[in-house]
Amino acid sequence: MGMAGKIKSITNPRLSLEILTPDDVRQIHTSTLNIIEDVGVKFPSQLALDIWEAHGASVDRNTSVVKVPGPMIEEALKNAPPVYTLAGRNSAQDLLLDGNHVYLGTDGCGVESIDIHTGQLRRSCLKDVEDIARVADYLDQVAFQWVPVSAQDYPPQSRSLHELLAIWQNSSKHVQTESIYSGSEAREAVKMAAAIAGGKEALRKRPLLSFTECTLSPLSQDGGSLEAALVAAEAGLPVGFMTMASCASTAPATLAGNLVVGNAEVLSALALIQLAYPGAPVFYAAAQTVMDLRTGAYTGGGPEDFLFGAATNMLADFYHIPLSMGSFATGAKEPNWQAGVENSLSTLMASLAMSDMLLGIGLLNGSLIWSFEQMIMDCEIFDIIHKMMKGIVVDNETLAIDIIREVGPGGHFLSQKHTRINMRDLWLSTLMDRRPYNEWLKAKDDARDWARKKAKNILLTHSSQPLDAGLKAELKRIIHSYENIV
Repeated sequence: MGMAGKIKSITNPRLSLEILTPDDVRQIHTSTLNIIEDVGVKFPSQLALDIWEAHGASVDRNTSVVKVPGPMIEEALKNAPPVYTLAGRNSAQDLLLDGNHVYLGTDGCGVESIDIHTGQLRRSCLKDVEDIARVADYLDQVAFQWVPVSAQDYPPQSRSLHELLAIWQNSSKHVQTESIYSGSEAREAVKMAAAIAGGKEALRKRPLLSFTECTLSPLSQDGGSLEAALVAAEAGLPVGFMTMASCASTAPATLAGNLVVGNAEVLSALALIQLAYPGAPVFYAAAQTVMDLRTGAYTGGGPEDFLFGAATNMLADFYHIPLSMGSFATGAKEPNWQAGVENSLSTLMASLAMSDMLLGIGLLNGSLIWSFEQMIMDCEIFDIIHKMMKGIVVDNETLAIDIIREVGPGGHFLSQKHTRINMRDLWLSTLMDRRPYNEWLKAKDDARDWARKKAKNILLTHSSQPLDAGLKAELKRIIHSYENIV
């Protein structure tokens, strides 16, 4: 772990935000159930269609569209556990998802990296996955790991497994994969996680791995992703489905309409998991946005995205299911003021609504480009919000009446014991430039330079809790065995 030695999370905050009224949430819920029942959702997987049909849903085998009565969806979701733990290889890094914590994670899956040594943009590779995992392992702000970029120097059929091994070799924190899209890949990933945990039952008790799968807006699922999720759920691993519905293209232009489309996609997928494996740990995942009206492109930041971040958490709370929220995925092309504005506002809104998992640090251009500089700066943003969320504590110690009396008019508080005790609670910047102007003028460096230097230093000095040599060999054997049959 980092030098501070403890994962940071926003816990039991004093600040909060309610972006939707209870009646708003119920209207969205009712509308969602109506869409699922009357319009339906596409499930292009024979396994998924079999499960729906066995439970009495209306299944069209020609179109793969499933129409499900609202009560069936509601009853299925009641089986989802509201609280569970994401386990790390190091149990001190376990993450309790109970609605009272906000944890920060990396994101994925970028396809290009800004090289930390040359500053040049290039295709991402497995070495990037390893390096990012090592830096994320060090940073106390980062609580869990996603596969951040694609290992494009490895074959697509087994790439996701090499990426998982790269993270486990360089971090003891919980791993969440979003790059497994088939049941066969998922089975091998489960084997790898079970080998690390000490067996299938040990893995069920301590899930070291969780799965995020994406829906296909509007109102469709991906067949391979469904089957991967079912494999994970059977093994007791947490599974989430992420909607990325975009206003005016893959969702209505209105924000409420977008929420209905995304909600229908996520709820129908999570209900399928609960029908197949009642009580399986699941989570709601969302990264809704709007289409850029000039180009049709994904925006990756804007006022609508910030509102979605808060609103989606209220929906997840309504269903008593944890939420994983795309938060930092700025549309900026490099670490700059745009990235700072978008990532600060999106993360503040999602944190105020108490989203359980926040994603996106280090990625630019709508989650396509990796930047170590952005990663370090995003952690500073989270640090600021972490401090703000604590609010202002008012009690005898913080009111400091006796100290104020002692100092009196015209004095100072520098030498007071009360100051020495409480000053460490004041937030201290590592990247904000608070130097005198003349000092800055001599150096003319800034946060981006300092962030790059910090990342380089971490890569030079930090190593994680290593995998046992025999275990590492077993994980490689699982991957190579899979490569021989695909």
